[in-house]
Amino acid sequence: MPAVNQPLHKKGDFFVDYEEKVFEDVKARPGEKALVTFHTVAFEGSIGFVNLLQATRLQRKGYETSVLLYGPGVQLGVQRGFPTIGDDAFPGHQNYGNQIMKFMAEGGKVYACRFALQALYGHGESSLIEGIRPISPLDVLDIKLLHIRDNAVIIDTWTM
Repeated sequence: MPAVNQPLHKKGDFFVDYEEKVFEDVKARPGEKALVTFHTVAFEGSIGFVNLLQATRLQRKGYETSVLLYGPGVQLGVQRGFPTIGDDAFPGHQNYGNQIMKFMAEGGKVYACRFALQALYGHGESSLIEGIRPISPLDVLDIKLLHIRDNAVIIDTWTM
């Protein structure tokens, strides 16, 4: 049987070349926009959190970036905590809220569909993280159409 004679990995070792960048570091041209939509459920996969990170990265690259929470996506924008709001019930419990607050602090805009908040998930506007703008369900299509009209970068986040 072949023997593996490699030393064990240790803290600080590299597995890959993380410094090589293959593509140009794209920055937004003046006036360019981006929209990241979320029709996904918090804590049922990584896509919601990963694309919140993408939205933050787009904002940092100079895009005027908006996030749209609709359908189950509104759950990413509600205040959480246990036993009280803001408390971490487990490590990472506040990841969504913390990332949304960071994104907004850096100039990003977040919108949440009022219909999904109330009719689907039983939340009022006071359940939202401060700074999230509630919108009419009729605005859900229009925000996307406006971004298409402006040739914006659009990332649609869906899970079923």
